[in-house]
Amino acid sequence: MALSGPQQYPTELLDTTMDQLRTLLSVHETGTALAAARQLGREQSSVQKQLDTMNRTFGALCGEALVLKRGRGKDVLFTPTGEAIVDLARRTLGQWKDGLHDARRRLGRTLSVGSTRYTLGFLLDAVERVSDAYERRGVDLKVTHVRTGDLFTKLRSKELDLVCGSVVVTEGEEAELDPYDVIEWRRSGLSLLTNLSDGRLPGPSVGASELPELPLVVSAGGLIGRFLTSWYGPDYRQQLSIAAEIEAAHYGFELLRSGVVSGAMLVTRGIAEAAESGSLPEAGGLRRLDVVGDVGPRTEVLVGVFTRRGDRDSCDSGHPLNLLWDALAKDNERWWLSR
Repeated sequence: MALSGPQQYPTELLDTTMDQLRTLLSVHETGTALAAARQLGREQSSVQKQLDTMNRTFGALCGEALVLKRGRGKDVLFTPTGEAIVDLARRTLGQWKDGLHDARRRLGRTLSVGSTRYTLGFLLDAVERVSDAYERRGVDLKVTHVRTGDLFTKLRSKELDLVCGSVVVTEGEEAELDPYDVIEWRRSGLSLLTNLSDGRLPGPSVGASELPELPLVVSAGGLIGRFLTSWYGPDYRQQLSIAAEIEAAHYGFELLRSGVVSGAMLVTRGIAEAAESGSLPEAGGLRRLDVVGDVGPRTEVLVGVFTRRGDRDSCDSGHPLNLLWDALAKDNERWWLSR
């Protein structure tokens, strides 16, 4: 008759500690007990003792040791059983870590938030208004930089609880916002920042249908790529004249301001307005033209605040997530009233 409850677990398995599992992962990652000891800040003899213990334990339980020595200076060899236990250890420790984080989040002991570079100021303003309440509750607040293309990924994985940033919304594909609560700060299109003359590129706007005729500076992916794919399809690089492909906006600004590249850089309208107003000095001296979306489906930049749908409802009004959400919502309301 099979045992059930706590008695079903072998004693040898119950003697295995999480610290031993962490040591096993470190040896797998670094290759040797010595390297793992350095990584963990321990003596090699301590690491080796744990390895020997796990070899005996799982040798008895499974019929095969986890690691085999291969001589001085060589990495240890993980057996098939060893590889399987490494995978199990990684998942076990990860699940415990996630479970503890979820418990702390539910109780309001920790909050992980993120922002893109150009929305950090809005986030920090709201954080300042709730900082006293957070301090009284002992909230561990973590703030992370998020790239636009990773915004939803980090929310889905629960790496972050709230994000301030931008996403692309294409007509007919709005359902991708359904899993999230959203505070919309604004919706807008794209603009060009250019060092081309008025004669070469007269303003104040340019149609998306005219972009293939211009030397363009475009980011390698993310938000701008979503626009171009929506307008021209996945092979947009074959249809456009790309003078420079960049990873970060400030690099494109430097290229245009230096004159090394003559062209026009696609940016969000918010960034273009900031450059024109002088609040983005690295883009100073570049001329702004708004892009009219006259090709493809209607596509917009939605700038705002995002969190997983249902998270706020599962918490009381004094929970750190709701306090920060309310502060951001009030900031947004004041901004619209001041317009």
